[in-house]
Amino acid sequence: MARKTGKKRVGSKPKSKPETQPSSSLLPTSVPPPPPVEPEEAAIDVLPLDVLPDIFRRLSLLDILRVALACHRWRRIAARCLPREPPLLGYFFHPVKTPPPPPIQIKERTFYEAVFAPLDTTSPCLSLDFAPDASRYGLYDCHQGLLLLEPTVPIPKTIHPRLLVLDPATRRRALLPSPPRDTLPDDHRWRRSRYYVGSAILSRAHPSKLCFEAVCFTIDGGHPRAWVASFYNGQCSWRALPLAEQVLVDFDPYWFETRCVHAAGKMYWHICNSCRVLALDPATLQFSYLLPPAALPGHRFKYRMGETPDGRLCIVTVEHQVMQVWVRGETSSSDNGWVVETEMNISKVYDTVPGLPMDRMRRRQSIWVIDVDMGHKWKLFIQMLGYGTYSFDPKTSKLERLATKGGKEYGYPICAYFLAWPPAFLAQA
Repeated sequence: MARKTGKKRVGSKPKSKPETQPSSSLLPTSVPPPPPVEPEEAAIDVLPLDVLPDIFRRLSLLDILRVALACHRWRRIAARCLPREPPLLGYFFHPVKTPPPPPIQIKERTFYEAVFAPLDTTSPCLSLDFAPDASRYGLYDCHQGLLLLEPTVPIPKTIHPRLLVLDPATRRRALLPSPPRDTLPDDHRWRRSRYYVGSAILSRAHPSKLCFEAVCFTIDGGHPRAWVASFYNGQCSWRALPLAEQVLVDFDPYWFETRCVHAAGKMYWHICNSCRVLALDPATLQFSYLLPPAALPGHRFKYRMGETPDGRLCIVTVEHQVMQVWVRGETSSSDNGWVVETEMNISKVYDTVPGLPMDRMRRRQSIWVIDVDMGHKWKLFIQMLGYGTYSFDPKTSKLERLATKGGKEYGYPICAYFLAWPPAFLAQA
């Protein structure tokens, strides 16, 4: 019987057996497969631990602070690479117009808000725009990363002004009220004779918090009195200290300079046309007088207190075209406890200033030192009335004019601003 055959479907193809790849062992010229790929570490993480500090030390301060936020490992390394001293970020000051040369003087009445000049391109550009009311206040002190400002509106000297304290790095602010009337018992006894002199930052609890103490001092009945404001958790409390009866103010308190100088662990207030300064010890809050050298040149006592790069108290002057730096030291040749460390004739340096009078007497009337640069403590700020404000470096004998881009100059005070140290996230590293 014949076998039946099925019909082929139209368009169908016979199933073909799948081809198998020849084994790699059978191919003499084949390449072995690559090993399995594992996740690779970042190139910098495979470096030895002793190499990373050398890399971090080559970074700018701002970049070190940024890498410290990357991870715990980098934070510990960055903490060891940071400088021990608080870094200088720049200077705060009020711009002013350059007045005409003497004897004609026209007082500039326009008040310009405080601005910040960065130290270099790696420094952050700080601003006081986070405090809109700062435009009505003037700079009076800069210490431990805080700025203290007082109102520019004239206030009777018998009352305390409200104080504005700013932290430009963290953009925080505190407005301190005047002391309550019950801060000092029997205050009515002193109120009629009270003369408010000035204020300053006394101390700061921690750089990560806006907790600080500010000090004001007044003259009550011919003696200094300290008033301490403590700001903590957004609250301000005042306390008044007893009179410093051992210190007699036997002159008009008007001659006190309202801005203080922080130097060598103490605070100093200059007294115009006087041969002494008033000192305050922040640890004991005790006042005392300090005499400068009796041999200081000049009859108007145009000298400034300051601090040397190694932390010693010093006095500087540029009278009679001679720069002198005196430091504290008890030797056989000391003068009221001071000895001359540096003396330099700078008349040729003045000759480099265009238009500066050549006459010695006119130069004496136009030139005086206004401060020691606390950012670079070997430099001086020199005012040349009618010719600008200058920074003077005795090491290089170079005068550099402190001018703004808008054609103005740096006004007094010129506050060196240091970052509060250490940063909060590195404090426990």
